[in-house]
Amino acid sequence: MVPLRDDNPTQITPYVTYGLILLNILVFFYEASLSPPALEAFFREWAVVPAELTASFQGAATSTIPPEWLTLITAQFLHGGFLHLGGNMLYLWIFGNNIEERLGRVKYIIFYLLCGILASLAQWYFAQTSNIPSLGASGAIAGVMGAYILRFPQARVLTLIPLGFLLYPIRIPALFFLGIWFVQQALYGLVSLNAPTNIGMESGGIAYWAHAGGFAVGAVLGPLFGLFSDAGKTNYRRYR
Repeated sequence: MVPLRDDNPTQITPYVTYGLILLNILVFFYEASLSPPALEAFFREWAVVPAELTASFQGAATSTIPPEWLTLITAQFLHGGFLHLGGNMLYLWIFGNNIEERLGRVKYIIFYLLCGILASLAQWYFAQTSNIPSLGASGAIAGVMGAYILRFPQARVLTLIPLGFLLYPIRIPALFFLGIWFVQQALYGLVSLNAPTNIGMESGGIAYWAHAGGFAVGAVLGPLFGLFSDAGKTNYRRYR
C-alpha cells in the first residue's frame, strides 16, 4: 500500500516537517558522496550500534568518537538507500504536518526526536549484542503516525491497492490504514525473535521493533504533548 497526499492543506505552513525532510535529504546526499568503506565507517560512528550502546550503558569504553547515546538522535537522519529515504519522507510529508499543527513547532520537534530515541531503544532491547548499525527516521515517523491515528482516525488516506499489473486507488480511514501497518510491524517483530538471522536488525534488515515501539510511544506521548488541546479545530487534511 502506498499513501498519497491529498490537496487540502493545513492552516499553518509545517516548517519543522519540511525542515526535517530537507535535513534528511541533505545528509543522504552527503552519504552518497562517500566511498563504500567511508560510508560504512560513517554509519558505525553515527548510527546506533546496539553492542556499543550496551557497552556504554555498562560504563565500558566504546570505539566511537561521539558519545554513544548521541547516536540515538543522529541515527534518525541516516538512511541506507534511496528507497529507504523516499519511503520515510513520504510518510513524514503525509502525516507530519497535521501533528505539527496540533502540537506546535517546538513541542513537535521534541516529540519527534523523543519518539525516535525511544523507538531505537525498543529495537536495542531485543538485540542488545548486535554489531549491525541501526539507522533511519522510521521510528520517529512511526511515533507521528501513532499520534495521528488517535487525533485523526477518520481522516481519509488515498491508498493504491495492486490488482495484477494495475494499481487501484481506494480511500480508507487512517484508523484502518495505520492500524494494519502497526499490526504488521508487531507481528514481524515477534517473528524476528525466533529468526534473528533472517529478519530484523541482525541481518541488516528492517527494525520492526523500532517501528512498533515508535508507534506505541507516539500514541502515548501525543496526548501528553497536547495533541487534543485544540480539539475544536477541524481544518486537517481530509477528503470531502
